[in-house]
Amino acid sequence: MENRLAHEFHVTYFDADNGRICSESFDSRTEAERFASRNCRSEESWAVIDEVPVEQARIAA
Repeated sequence: MENRLAHEFHVTYFDADNGRICSESFDSRTEAERFASRNCRSEESWAVIDEVPVEQARIAA
């Protein structure tokens, strides 16, 4: 088994419609940025994207 380092992109954002802070995870920065942009619709809204390293195990065939 081989371990390699990959990245996830976590978007934490404030949903002004319901007054809650929420979080979503994405495999690519592009998807995360698109999501964050869509959720910043008002002056009260905000979003933060964090790049998080994760280990992925690969099983040799």
